[in-house]
Amino acid sequence: MKISKKDALMWFQFFSELPDDEPLLCHQQEIVLAVLAQIERAVDARRATLMQQIPHLKSMQGRTMYVGPDERFPKGCKSCLFGTGLSAIRKTNKCNAKCPFCYDYGVLDCIPPIGEGMWEIGGTKFYEKDIPLLLSIQKKPTGIAYVYLEPFMEIEIYEHMIQLFHEAGIYQHMYTNGLRATEASLKMLADAGLNELRFNLGASNCSDQVIENIRIAKQYIPMVGIETPMTRAFFDGFMKKKEAIMATSLDFINCAELHLNANNLENYLGENMYQCRQGYLSPICSREMTLTLMRMADEEQWPFVIHDCSNDTKFARDLNLKAKEGGWFGASSYAGEFDHLPFEAFLPVLTDEDFKFVEEEPLPKGYRPGDIVL
Repeated sequence: MKISKKDALMWFQFFSELPDDEPLLCHQQEIVLAVLAQIERAVDARRATLMQQIPHLKSMQGRTMYVGPDERFPKGCKSCLFGTGLSAIRKTNKCNAKCPFCYDYGVLDCIPPIGEGMWEIGGTKFYEKDIPLLLSIQKKPTGIAYVYLEPFMEIEIYEHMIQLFHEAGIYQHMYTNGLRATEASLKMLADAGLNELRFNLGASNCSDQVIENIRIAKQYIPMVGIETPMTRAFFDGFMKKKEAIMATSLDFINCAELHLNANNLENYLGENMYQCRQGYLSPICSREMTLTLMRMADEEQWPFVIHDCSNDTKFARDLNLKAKEGGWFGASSYAGEFDHLPFEAFLPVLTDEDFKFVEEEPLPKGYRPGDIVL
């Protein structure tokens, strides 16, 4: 069903006025999925045009895309896409920033602690003394990542854990907003064996302090880059500070396609939205800005990688992870993050005269206004 944009708007306006707990009937569900598919087809067509403008766009076995020197592609991403996935180690439940794109926006004070002296690995709580036992029983991951929320809130307690996994020969990367980083703490991480550090530069609005910390980190840590959800604010901030950022000698920029949940959606209402494979809901502009940046990097031959960490990439990541876990054919953890589709979030794109559906056809009998939809 290639529903027209006009009919899509009419139905989504109706659905947006229904109570969240009112289930949609089968024909209504078909209409919803037809609208989402029409938006996604149009988004794909727009992206195809942008990709054609990047002469040296590279694909990593169909799992992700990038431009730049192959040797500077982040090894943590290779572990995620080809190894045993994003093996997260969680410890710190606090943050010193309040980012509108954060999945925990508005609930940062409610994040439960891991526990005194404990670390969460694979959903299980461990003491440091348990790590040798873990490594002796289970297969070593190709890489691990320190996440949740800002490690530098208590960075000193990470040193020994990093040493343990370094001695086991496991690749390690860490995420930080970089605001609390110092030369001493960055050197400590390097000496402990951290392989890769990723700065969320958008969390500080591309502050000069964090840009300087990226430069310092690169003096000690083998792989250093930026990983930030691509928002209008980050794109604009990056362009203003482009020369200073490039002077840090960083290795890569992971431009994450921003996807939204119930916590941060309100911060981006009004943007044109789409839903990727009935899963992640994202502003359309997010990946389009990434592709624009990739074209610029390609044309100007920037000496580092720009990685298109898109919803497609995350879909490939989850397929890889489930395969490594022995999942059945087609298994994936990729899914939508809303209990009820926020129909109002799609009204801007359906009312945008500049956003065109690729192909439209009249609604079949039973789906038209005035028909009984069962």
